[in-house]
Parts: sequence; structure tokens; C-alpha cells
Amino acid sequence: MKSTNPSSLLHEPATWKRVLAFSLLYLSWGTTYFAIRAGVHGEKLPPALFGGVRVALAGFILLGFLAWRGEQLRLPWRDFLWVAVSGLLLFVGGNGLITFALDNVPSGVTAVLVAATPLWMALMETAWPGGDRLSARGWCGLLTGLGGVLILLWPKPEDASLLFQQAGPLWILGSSLFWALGSLVIRYRRGSTSPIVSAAYQMIVGGMVTTLLGIAIGEVPQLTAERFTLGAAFSFFYLLIVGSLIGFVAFNWLLGHVRATLVGTYAYINPLIAILVGWLLGGEDMTIRILGGVVVILSGVALVRAGGIKSHARGNEILSGEEETESGGIPTRADTENDLVRN
Repeated sequence: MKSTNPSSLLHEPATWKRVLAFSLLYLSWGTTYFAIRAGVHGEKLPPALFGGVRVALAGFILLGFLAWRGEQLRLPWRDFLWVAVSGLLLFVGGNGLITFALDNVPSGVTAVLVAATPLWMALMETAWPGGDRLSARGWCGLLTGLGGVLILLWPKPEDASLLFQQAGPLWILGSSLFWALGSLVIRYRRGSTSPIVSAAYQMIVGGMVTTLLGIAIGEVPQLTAERFTLGAAFSFFYLLIVGSLIGFVAFNWLLGHVRATLVGTYAYINPLIAILVGWLLGGEDMTIRILGGVVVILSGVALVRAGGIKSHARGNEILSGEEETESGGIPTRADTENDLVRN
């Protein structure tokens, strides 16, 4: 996968192609939260096996496609080690926890909490050796985003104990933390291997380990004949084909034809689509508290992304647009290499 080069944007594709690609990206990734919830909550599929088998299969399909194209699939052992570590963080910790959480948390709320992931990544970056540092604006964005998270987690402000009685939202926060850490590992421990090849191996490693975890915790007996319904099959293949493969293709195509900052707008659109889909198809609540949480969290993310990071190497703020891509700020490789696997 390559970064968008300004010179490559001189010959922009037809407008309809860009509109189609953005539509596929927004709709595919914005609807995956509801599809996961439909599988684990509606169809009662075992979460670890449901997520692990699907992710591993997507990785094998991608690897087979790369082999058909003649890509070099061999990895140096050191590269494979970090690919495996990042795969475990992203899939077992990140994707796995969110699949469990969606059994008891509405898909729209889940998508909004996940939208705070760049905030956790920015915070971790400050502690990473040689990592970028938050500016005053960045800290303001981080605190703003945390306020939005509390709005969603705290149904009754007068009863703080409720915050810790619901495991689902805490699993989502844990998922975001694992995702942020895995993204930093990718950014700072990347090797010479093609990012797409690395992504395939990450899905295979993470998916297979998640599947083994499901076997270990006794999920296999839950796969009775009654579980193999049309709804279950639709959820599984929708996530496999639309969430991972179609979304991934649209994402990569856009990275080669438009600015990376424009591609990154999916982080703002996805929660809105997830809330709307959950409300229309799943009867989920669309309350003032949820919409308020969306506005506050995305405002915090926007502050961090639009100028809240100081480059450790250069000591100055990353502003936006092309500078963000060229100077190595947070929305670079971590945003462009493995976003498919969250879906």
C-alpha cells in the first residue's frame, strides 16, 4: 500500500468513480457493527469462532489473491514476528473484544466509542520512545473526547457505580486500546514487507488464534444445527465480502487517487451510519445523549488530527492535509494499513 503522492493526483479519476468508492467505503464499514451484532446477539453465534474464522478466511483469500498477482509472500523472520504481534493485538484484543461487546451493546454506541481510538493512540504516542507528542490543542482534543466517552458510559451521572456494572462498554474501550497499541507497533516496527502482504498475515495469525481461543473456552458445542440459519450465514458472508474485501478494495483505491485526509473522513462518517442503521434496522435508540456523545468525541478527534500533534523529530505541529501525510503524524500508516481488519 502506498501513500498518496501529490503528483499522482494530477490525473484524477472521474467524479463518479470517486463517489462510488467513497460510498462503498462509508457503507461497508459503517454497517459492519450492526452485522456483527446481528450475528452474536441476534443469531447467538459464538463470538470468538464467529470473528476468528471470518478474519482468518479473509486473510487467506487476500493472500491467495496476492499469490495470483505474483507478489512476494515470504517474510523475514523479524518482520513476521512483529506482524504476528500486531495481528494478536489487532484481532485477538481489538476485533475479539468488540465482537464479544456487541452481544450486549448497541451497534451505534459501539461505533461511537470506537471512533475515540485516535485519542488513545495519540496518548500512547506520547509515551512511546521517539513518538510524537501532544500539543496544547491535542490535549484539549483528548480531554474533549474523553468527555464524550463519559457521556456515553454514564447513563446516570448521580450513580457512578453503574459505570462499572456494564462489561460491554469497557470491552469496547479495551478493544480500542489494543487497536491503538497494535497500530503503533505497525508504525514503529514495520519492516520492508509489502503492507498488504503484512495485513494478510496479520489477519491469518489473529484470526486463527481467536478461533483457537473460541475452541479453548468451549464455544464449539454452541455451533448446533439451529445456529446455521440464513441470518447467521448472511452476517458471516456480509462481513467477509462487504466489510473486509469490498471495503478494503475501495479504501486502497482511494488512497491512490485522493488525499489521505479525505480518505480518513470515514472515521467521522462511520459512527453516523452505524447509528442510523441500528435505529432503522435494529430498533436501537437514537437519544440526545448518544448524538451528544457523537459530537463531543468527533470534535476531540478533529482537534487532535487537525493540529494537535507535535512531531518528535521536527519539534513543530502537524497541521493538516499534505503535511499530515508527509511529516509522519498519527494518521499515516496506522490509518492506512489495517483499518480493514476492524471490520
